[in-house]
Formats: sequence, structure tokens, C-alpha cells
Amino acid sequence: MRDAAERLALTLAQGGMQKSTARVLTALLYTEQDTMTSADLREQLQISSGGVSAAVKQLLPIGFIERVPAPGSRRDHYRFRSGAWAGLMSQQNEVLRTMTAAAEEGLAAAPDESATAERLREMQDFYTYMSEQMVPLIERWREQYEARQGSRA
Repeated sequence: MRDAAERLALTLAQGGMQKSTARVLTALLYTEQDTMTSADLREQLQISSGGVSAAVKQLLPIGFIERVPAPGSRRDHYRFRSGAWAGLMSQQNEVLRTMTAAAEEGLAAAPDESATAERLREMQDFYTYMSEQMVPLIERWREQYEARQGSRA
């Protein structure tokens, strides 16, 4: 499992995520423990406290990981958040809206029959389509996932 986690971390880093952030993410994804502390992550990944701290600061706000209470412990405990993948894709809806608005703004400024306007219309059509499809797609996935979880119980 460790090799698979490291390969995924490398893939994420090649996609633009900082390497230590990718490694913390995959450590929490692949762990068999309920939660991990910063010390657990440092020890397992052999990275600095600062590397763990920076990774946690990046992963918490985007919803991949969450801080969880650990009765009797003074340390912060973290885990990979259930629903993180769908949550990440749901956040893309804002990007889709921003890109649609940028296309609309460009179209308002470009001459109607220009090559620029044609490219911007394609951009607008694409992002409008993706916006319309993303919400129901994620909702269908959530329904199917919950049904599969229910059948396993």
C-alpha cells in the first residue's frame, strides 16, 4: 500500500500539488488508523513539522481532510474526509461559473463575427454545459454511493 500511496502522491505532485502536501494527503487516504496526528505523519513520511503543518493548512480549507476531536489527547488529529472527492468537484462549480462569466465579458467586448467571438462562444458553451451537468452528475454519484453503502451494511 505504501508504494501505491507514493505513486499517487507523485501523480498529484506532477499535477501541481506540492510534494509534501500530496504525501500527507495520500498518507491519510491510505492509513488503516482512524486518525493521524502531525507527529504520526512526520514519522511515517519522514518530513519536517513545517512540511506537515503547511500541508494541513492547504488540505483543510479545500475539504480533503478534517480535524477531528480525540478525547484525552491534546494533539490535533486528522483524517481523510468522507465525501472529499465529490466535495472537490462541487467546488469546481465556482470555477465553471467564473469561466462562463469571463467568456460573457469577452463576448460583450468582441466584434460579433470575429474569430475571437467564435472562440469565446465555444468557451461559453463549454462552461455553460459543464455547469449544467456537474451538479446532477455529482448528485447521481452520491445517490449511487449511498445505495452501495447501504447494501454493505
